[in-house]
Amino acid sequence: MMIAGFLRRPPYCDANKTKPRRRCLLLALAWSALATPPSLLAQQMRKSYRIGFLSSEAASDPTQAARLQALRSGLRNLGYVEGGNINIESRWAEGRYDRLAELAAGLVALKVDVIITAGTKATLAAARATTSIPIVAGGGDIAGVGLTTNLARPSGNVTGWMNFAPEVTRKILELIKEAAPRVTHVAYLANPADPTTNTPAMQSTAASLGFRLSVFEARAPSEFVSVFAKIEKARCDAVLVQGDTMFAVNARTVAELALTHRLISASAINEYADAGGLISYGPDRLEGYRRAAVFVDKLLKGSRPGDLPVQQATEFDFFINMATAKSLGLTIPQTLQTRARLIH
Repeated sequence: MMIAGFLRRPPYCDANKTKPRRRCLLLALAWSALATPPSLLAQQMRKSYRIGFLSSEAASDPTQAARLQALRSGLRNLGYVEGGNINIESRWAEGRYDRLAELAAGLVALKVDVIITAGTKATLAAARATTSIPIVAGGGDIAGVGLTTNLARPSGNVTGWMNFAPEVTRKILELIKEAAPRVTHVAYLANPADPTTNTPAMQSTAASLGFRLSVFEARAPSEFVSVFAKIEKARCDAVLVQGDTMFAVNARTVAELALTHRLISASAINEYADAGGLISYGPDRLEGYRRAAVFVDKLLKGSRPGDLPVQQATEFDFFINMATAKSLGLTIPQTLQTRARLIH
């Protein structure tokens, strides 16, 4: 009761007293701190962090929005409240990859605490913009594009999650051969803005399976029609679509063009078979963004990128679109059907 009485007002601060103003102000501040409930005082003292999110595509695309939502969900599960102890600054290049450098520089200028990137193109842009702010990649081949020389102890300021690009593409080539043994020539459809680091491994795998592999490039969706015409002219009978964000955003268009040209098509993009492609095989890409939240949490608590080993995908989803197989006149072997999740 005596303490409560003391806290009703700061002593020595009556208007009729003649104590110096400086002393009165200091005592008033001290009284205010004592009068504030401990939980509220702790909340006021808690630091608010600023997180950057950089994507090469548009926020309006469902696949890209889902990545940011997975990150937000992961952060909430770790106790972060957006608008409270964290603020997320999201930047979207909307398919205009020449804007990535400017957007990355803008996040650096804001002095964000961490940058999370969606796609290899965004990761490379962020890494060129800063060597001091930690970068967490939500996918891609971090080592393959030269952003670290050591997965166990990242050598630069980039860590995160990578999705086994060379291993996945080799596996997809094997699945194409198993689904359609008649295949002799496979086109690899790639975006040159997303560096392809595994072409030699793919060429070697293709040779061991008994077919040729030719690379075709598309820099924008406006080039899709012409590139598929080139693929047909080269007498390819299958197409392997790079797991690039541009193709993920336009998966249905790509799958429809492949079917129009009577091409067996496959990709590491999770949504590709559901969009009409024959085969999709790859890691759950949203898992990379849920895991990114854990990286962010550790970095905000004082870890350095070099302290956080790059994580690699361990679980892969395998889908076959049986309606597409029927349209192509394919009979999918039962041994393959039992291993896949079938879309009818």
